[in-house]
Amino acid sequence: MADYPTALGASTPTSITLLGQDLATDVMGEVGFGELAFWLATQRRPAPGETRVFEAVLAALADHGFTPTAIVTRLTYLSAPDSVQGALAAGLLGGGSRFLGVTEDCGRFLHDVVAACDPVPADEAGWDALALETVRGWRESGRRVPGLGHHVHKDGDPRTPRLFQIAREEGLAGPHLSLFAAIGRVHPAVLGRTLPLNGAGTCGAALADLGLPLELLRGFALLARTAGLIGQLAEELRRPVANEIFLSVDLNNRSVPPEPNGGSHG
Repeated sequence: MADYPTALGASTPTSITLLGQDLATDVMGEVGFGELAFWLATQRRPAPGETRVFEAVLAALADHGFTPTAIVTRLTYLSAPDSVQGALAAGLLGGGSRFLGVTEDCGRFLHDVVAACDPVPADEAGWDALALETVRGWRESGRRVPGLGHHVHKDGDPRTPRLFQIAREEGLAGPHLSLFAAIGRVHPAVLGRTLPLNGAGTCGAALADLGLPLELLRGFALLARTAGLIGQLAEELRRPVANEIFLSVDLNNRSVPPEPNGGSHG
C-alpha cells in the first residue's frame, strides 16, 4: 500500500485531526484564522506577537480599493453570477509583479541581501551603508528596487509606519525590516528623488522577519486579498458598479484602422 505522510488534516470515522490537534475540540473556537494560517504554513504554533504581526500584514493586504484585481472580480461575477469561485479566482490570478506580488518580490530581494551579509550590520549606520551599496548596485544594473514607490500614496503609504510600529512593539523588527527602513532613508541620494516605502513591500519584509517560507509570501498576500475580494463581491450585490464599468468601456470604444504585425512594433 502507498503511504502518504502528512502532519496536516487527517480523518477517521469518528475524529478529525489537524496539526496533531483534535479539530473539533482543540482548534474550532480556540484558534483564530490568522493564527491557524501561520501554524499551517510553519507547522509550529506562533507566539502571540507573531500572530499580531502576521494578522496586521493580512489586514494591510486585504483590500485597497478598485484595483485591477477587484475590478476583474466584479466584472467576472457580472458575466457569470453562478460562479463565485470563478470571480474570486479571476481576481487572485491578477496578483503579480504590479499588485500583490510586490510582497514576495520585496521579501526575496531583502533576504538575498541579508543572507549575503556576514555579519549583519549592528547599528543604523551599518544598515544605511549596506542599503546605499544595494540601491546603487540595483540602479547601475537598471533594475527597480522592489517596494519603493506607490501610484496613490506619493508622500507615504500609511500602512508602512504602522507595520514597523507593530513589529517593533512585538520585538519582531528583524534584519529585513531594518534593511528596508535603511533603503527608505538612503535611496534619495542615489535616485535623486524620494519615493515611499509601500505597504506591500513592508509586508514582505515583515513576513520574512517572521521566518515564513519565501516561496509562500505571495500566497499570504493572496490569502489576505481573498477576504477583500469577498468583500468586493458582497458590495457588488448591495451596490453594483460592474455593469457601469462594462458599459463605460463598451459604449465609448473608438474604432481605429488595423495595425498589421503590431504596427511600428512589428
